[in-house]
Amino acid sequence: YWRWTQITLDQSVLKPSGNSVTLSENVAIISEGTTGLVTWEAALYLAEWAIGNTHLFTDRTILELGSGIGLTGLAICKTSKPKNYIFSDCHELVCQQLKRNIHLNGFRLEMEDQATGQTEHSDRPWITMAVLELDWNSVLEEQLSEIAADIVIAADVVYDPQIVLSLVRVLQLLLNYRKGRTAPKIFIASTIRNLETYHQFQTELNKSGISWEVIPGHMKTLFPYDLDSSVEILTLFR
Repeated sequence: YWRWTQITLDQSVLKPSGNSVTLSENVAIISEGTTGLVTWEAALYLAEWAIGNTHLFTDRTILELGSGIGLTGLAICKTSKPKNYIFSDCHELVCQQLKRNIHLNGFRLEMEDQATGQTEHSDRPWITMAVLELDWNSVLEEQLSEIAADIVIAADVVYDPQIVLSLVRVLQLLLNYRKGRTAPKIFIASTIRNLETYHQFQTELNKSGISWEVIPGHMKTLFPYDLDSSVEILTLFR
């Protein structure tokens, strides 16, 4: 079963593009063999933090790993006006639903604008958007370099010990920018459900030479989620 969800954004940061994000999401935590068809708490937490730090995203190229159905990215696009926003996920059905949610919120994808010859829209800020089906095990450094991301974000991607190494592999590739290119700023939001898995992620980051710091928690709660949940954002760097 599917439900419609409308999430209102903070009144102090309203833009002409609208004051809410509309999502079509599955009511089941796991469906079609994936957890990506429902919004998770860390996505809401990361969206809140991003809304309070719009200067990091405005006029930047952003790559989101494990975008799911798009809550965080759509909130950023409606409040921060990035230059380019690349959503990504490894599951074909999730990417299809993500595209539907992008359309629900009045945006179009880059390939659609190219097909129609449109280059600007009077009803929304111009943001180049794309949805990539991205496999963390097979993506190449050259492919990531072509994106030339200034900012990389992800929410609730540290939940399964079996994918930790694949995630760290991608993060290594992103930070291995060639000479003359600046490495992106990376922010990973996680709901800490299993301390062992979370510590495994931090240990693998250390082994790979990636440094990390915990970003202080923010007080503003714009979205409905369990405030007793343990959610934190790490910033990664070398």
